Amino acid sequence: MILQAIILGIVEGITEFLPISSTGHLILVQKFLYIPPLDFWKSFDIIIQFGAILSVVFLYFKKIISNKKLLYNVAVAFIPSAAIGLAFYELIKKYLLGNADVVIWSLLIGGVVILLLERFCVNKKGVELDKLSYLKSFKIGLFQSIAMIPGVSRSAATIFGGMSLGLSRSAIVEFSFLLAIPTMAGAAGLDLIRSDWSFSSYEWLVLAVGFATAFITALCAIKFLLFYVQKHDFKIFGWYRILLALICLFLLK
Repeated sequence: MILQAIILGIVEGITEFLPISSTGHLILVQKFLYIPPLDFWKSFDIIIQFGAILSVVFLYFKKIISNKKLLYNVAVAFIPSAAIGLAFYELIKKYLLGNADVVIWSLLIGGVVILLLERFCVNKKGVELDKLSYLKSFKIGLFQSIAMIPGVSRSAATIFGGMSLGLSRSAIVEFSFLLAIPTMAGAAGLDLIRSDWSFSSYEWLVLAVGFATAFITALCAIKFLLFYVQKHDFKIFGWYRILLALICLFLLK
């Protein structure tokens, strides 16, 4: 289980901030590794995502504590995910997490949507975070909520939702990083409470290994994405999602 935790931690760290769905990748990798869809592994998927998110706190700590307006924007954007997550937690964990079919079709449809948005709807120029209103923050939170469907990608939903509302590519990428902090902290905390913290000592070790691996790997992924968006769009990720979905449809059917 330790080796599996390391592999999954690396996958999580690499994919969390890219518009390709970290949850979807974790579910597919577990499928290929023949890891059974037990409640522990579903909790594992949720909790190690918070490990990746802590890398944002590490990199953005000064910016987070020094900008109250930005903190308020993040708090407002978090409201929809918090409300929907609380309302549908049992349904999501029971029927969606671990469901490879949902992931594959979400990856495929999401890839097509990314290509269409990049081709017809996205303006590379836009406003920066200091101009972001609370209403637009709330709307970005609504877009993020779509990512509760595995395979949709929290990052993709947030980024393209923000750009459709007029934010610049670099601004919404940073905001997506920051919004991930309360979102995944809330998801991990809710899962631990609902699970009654009932993991064995060895399972806690597995969680810790995956958590730490995701944190370290995510540090590199964040820096890569910030560099990438300066000169590139997200079409390559749309094509990647489509290709991955088609491969999985062939191999898993």
